[in-house]
Amino acid sequence: MKKHTLTLNVDNQPGVLARIVGLISGRGYNIETLNVGPTQNPEVSRMTMQVPGDDRVLEQVTRQLAKLVDVRSVIDLTKRNFVNRELLLIKVAAPRECRSEIIELVGLFDGKIIAVHNAEMVLQVAGDKDKLHALLALLEPMGILDLVRTGVIAIENESCNRGADDE
Repeated sequence: MKKHTLTLNVDNQPGVLARIVGLISGRGYNIETLNVGPTQNPEVSRMTMQVPGDDRVLEQVTRQLAKLVDVRSVIDLTKRNFVNRELLLIKVAAPRECRSEIIELVGLFDGKIIAVHNAEMVLQVAGDKDKLHALLALLEPMGILDLVRTGVIAIENESCNRGADDE
C-alpha cells in the first residue's frame, strides 16, 4: 500500500489535532507518523503525517480535511518533489572495546554522540528512512538498548529529487 505524506497548515488552537486525527481514523486509516510544530507565524502550526492508502480514498480524505474550519491548507506531497527527514535517538551498548567502532559508524551517518556512560552511548542521527534503517542494521549486533524516532517531517522543494517512498 502506498504511503502518502501530507502537510497541513492549521490554526494553532486547542482541539485542532483531535479533529484531524478523528477525521482520518474515523475513515479507517492509520496515521503511521505525525508531527506538529509551529511555523514562522505563531498563529499557524504545520502538521506532517504519513498515511498509507490508495490514491482515490486519500484524495477524498484530503478534501474533507480542507473543509475543516481550522485547516488553512492541505498538500499531499506524495506526487511532488519534497525533502523529508526523521530524527532518531538511539541508546546502544558501548563497552570500551566497541566505542571506536560506534564513533566511526555515527560519523559515517553524519550523526552525533549525545552522551557517553560506563557501558552505553546515546546517539542522534537525522536522515531519511533508508539511512536510519541502514544505521540501525549496523548497530543491532552491538546491542540497541532503546530508541526513539520523531517520524517524518517534510517540506516541498521543487529543485530536489522526489522524496517519497515508492511503497
